[in-house]
Formats: sequence, structure tokens, C-alpha cells
Amino acid sequence: MQQRFEWVATAAFGLEGVVARELKYLGIEAKAENGGARFFGTLEDAHRANLWLRCADRVLLVVGRFEATSFEALFEGVRALPWEQFIRERTRFPVSGKCARSQLMSVRDCQAITKKAIVERLKEKYRVSWFEEDAETVAIDVALHGNIAQLTLDSSGVALNRRGYRTWNGEAPLRETLAAALVALSPWRPGMALHDPMCGTGTLVIEAAMRMADRAPGLTREFALERWQGAPCAAFDAQREEARARFDPSRVEGLSGADIDPEAVELARRHLMQAGLAGRVPFAVADARTCSRPEQSGAFLCNPPYGERLSDRRSCEALYSEMGLLLRRHPGWTLSAITSHPGFERCFGRRADKKRRFYNGRLECEFMTFGLPARKR
Repeated sequence: MQQRFEWVATAAFGLEGVVARELKYLGIEAKAENGGARFFGTLEDAHRANLWLRCADRVLLVVGRFEATSFEALFEGVRALPWEQFIRERTRFPVSGKCARSQLMSVRDCQAITKKAIVERLKEKYRVSWFEEDAETVAIDVALHGNIAQLTLDSSGVALNRRGYRTWNGEAPLRETLAAALVALSPWRPGMALHDPMCGTGTLVIEAAMRMADRAPGLTREFALERWQGAPCAAFDAQREEARARFDPSRVEGLSGADIDPEAVELARRHLMQAGLAGRVPFAVADARTCSRPEQSGAFLCNPPYGERLSDRRSCEALYSEMGLLLRRHPGWTLSAITSHPGFERCFGRRADKKRRFYNGRLECEFMTFGLPARKR
């Protein structure tokens, strides 16, 4: 029987429950908590999570957790953990750290002691007097909270929002993981029309298209745990082959995007091509204020400018008013938008039917939906 470990799929504030539901959809029981969703599973489960999670930032292996009220206790606790199960001889392992309400408040000292303890453990296990670090990299984190130390290994490597399709960015790009969450939390479902009237470089619409085509977000990238000691690489390859077989671009229909900036639209088309969905979503150069859709029903989904700079605020507020008129011109549609502007509803001309709070980078934002029928509010 394969060994099971404790894992945390980290997520931005507000997305923990979304990630827990994604894991359950993958057949992995998970519990949402501050900062992510915790689950127990094998290395294969963790690889599947890395491959398919759309809204998580990283998947971390919890190597151990223990009380550490002194640096000596931290050293001994770290050295007692089975690092040789995951770290090969000559592997690089940078150590990051954080402390909160702990007696050990020097992050730098905690990092140095953790590093030294792991080196001592590996020197003993590999029977070497000097531990060289010139091979692959495994990232380790030591976190102390209330005198409890938790040691984790990063199984993802590069953050999971790096899908591989977005190599050019426009102004104020929306992170892919947040975009995927907004798609999931919007009223849109496959089979409905979806239009982003201010699509920028296309992230929202492309994330919807990837969901519709059943494309694994991690399909074309690698993960750190594939290079771990004892990694079942054949099983990982089989999971990736299954994901390739499931990817079906022909399922994508009814999605579209437009932007007033021709350069942004050209980038959106390039990103669509790099996602393996070339030609499946039409992107047009058009002004959102004159948008008119032929479909009787559907969902508008957008990330409008926030007007953070005072010089932009007035034009943004005028745009929000036009967005209200856009929804009134399309009575069978809903409109969902993420914004940090506190007066968005006032400018839009009505109160939102649903709201949810997120962070877009460091900006506190609200995701608002308008036009829902009474039974769905």
C-alpha cells in the first residue's frame, strides 16, 4: 500500500473553499482552512492535485509539526524528520521561513538552524562528510506559529498560476488562479454564452475555455515532486497521458472577448494559441460601451479598470455607469465584475445580487454579480 502524507493546497484569501471543492471533485477529501485546503494522500494524489487544481497557488507536503520553544528544540525536531525520503544526495534545498507569535522570532536564525539540521541528517544518511548542493532544487519552508513549528516541502515548484500559455502581459494582468475562480463562481456554466467586453489579454475567457475543453491547467509544465527521491514517475506519466486524452478543444463554443486596445487583443489571440485553443474563441477590437450581443441569454464576466489613480477615477466611474446600461440592454444576461472601487454599485446604478471578497494582488476587491433571477440570489 502506498504511503499517505499530509498536504496543504495553498490559496489566496477567499479561495480556500473553492480549492477544497476542487480537491473533492478529484476524489480527494479535503478541509478548507485559512490559507488553503488540507488533505491526506499519496504522492500520486499530490501530482494529480498539481495537474488539475485551477485555483490553488501551490501544493505543499507537511514533513512534520512539533513544539519548538528554543533553537535547540527546533534543531532536534528538524533533524528527526525523514528528509532522505524526498531529498536526493546533492539536491539543493533553500529554506524560507516565517514566525508569528512565537518565542523564536528571528526568521533568519530559524532558517539557518533548519538548514543545518537537515544537512546533518542527510550527511548521516548518505554517509558523506560534506553535503554538496549542485543538483535539482527542493524548496523547504519553516513556519513557527504559537511555538509550533511546521516544516513543508513545495511539490509544485513554480507557482501553479504559471500555466505556460501567458508569456506576454498587458496592463494590470489578472492572475490565472483568480481568473479561474471568478469563472467558477460566476453564473456562467458550459453551454451558456460568455462574453468579456474588456478582456485585456484574454485570461478570464481562456480560463473558461480551458474548463470547457477539460484541459488540465498543469498539462504543459513540470512539478518539483517529479524530481523527488522515490517519485513514482511512471504513475505521474500515466496521469499526464490521461489528461492529454481528456483535452478536447472542439467542446469550446459560445465564448468571446473584446477590448478597445488592439495590442491587448493580439496578445489574447497569442495566449489562446499557446493554450492549444487557437481559433476556438473570437477576440475582437471593440468598445465595451457599445457592446451588443445577439444571444437571448448569457453571462458578461469582466475585470474593469479600478481607477486607483485619481486621474483615472472619473473615467472609470463613467465606464461603470455604461456597464449598468449594458446589462439593461441585455435583459436575459447576468454581469459579474471584480473591482476595488468602493462606489461601483452607485455608479452601476443598482445593488449587486451577490458579492464575494477577494484580493487581486494587494488590492482588496469585491466580486459582484448583477441580473440574477430571484431564486438564485
